[in-house]
Amino acid sequence: MEEYIASGTLEFYVYGLLSEQENIEVNEMAKKHEEVAATILSIEKAVINLSYAVSPHLSAENYEKIRQKLIEKHSSVVPLEPKRGMSQYIGWAAAVVFMLGFAYQYIKYNEAVEQVHGVTAQRSKFESLLADAKKRNAAHEQALAVVRDTLNTPVKLDGQAVAPQAYATVYVNKTEGELYVDVAGLPKAPEGKVYQVWALKLDPFTPTSIGVIDDQDANSGVFKLENNAGAQAFGITLEPAGGSKSPTLEQLYTLGKV
Repeated sequence: MEEYIASGTLEFYVYGLLSEQENIEVNEMAKKHEEVAATILSIEKAVINLSYAVSPHLSAENYEKIRQKLIEKHSSVVPLEPKRGMSQYIGWAAAVVFMLGFAYQYIKYNEAVEQVHGVTAQRSKFESLLADAKKRNAAHEQALAVVRDTLNTPVKLDGQAVAPQAYATVYVNKTEGELYVDVAGLPKAPEGKVYQVWALKLDPFTPTSIGVIDDQDANSGVFKLENNAGAQAFGITLEPAGGSKSPTLEQLYTLGKV
């Protein structure tokens, strides 16, 4: 009988790891042999006690219900005192419960790590959006400063044959010797094309490039140009990327006299 008890069969019985036939055989042995029934109860008690110690989610009420159910299961045949050799079952049960507890903690740790990664990614996204918003806000403030500066004289550029609805404004600051252009009224330049701003002298006709607009969306559509004193008019043409040495008059979008 001692060999049967030491085989580990009773531990597997308690943990529900035996087949149906094997469970029937253990039940028959427990009915016939008091020592077998007592060992089963001892193992069950050890598992319950250890599980209660390591399981944070097992309430005292549920623990008591489980404990009483196991005690009542064998109360008619088994005393509650542990039998000889009980320490080996407690050690075996403790190892199993420890492994279950470790797995539980490992799962919780992975969940926490995923949450941290999610929070970090979300924070990076918000920081990027905030930086972009600050950049756009600075550009808007710069554009407003140009428009509101009373020293800046606006020169309106009207749409031409290729784009009658287009318009732009050049701001001339003779005091500071600065030029700015607002291209918000121009359609989006096609891919591979840019707008180029020209300072014009009309007699004789002499165009001078004073700026290439690579990104219409930058700086809220207001760009600082190279100053060209004595300009009598300003024009904007659509040119290949990088700009041209002379204006493509067939692609003249806006024109305005000073």
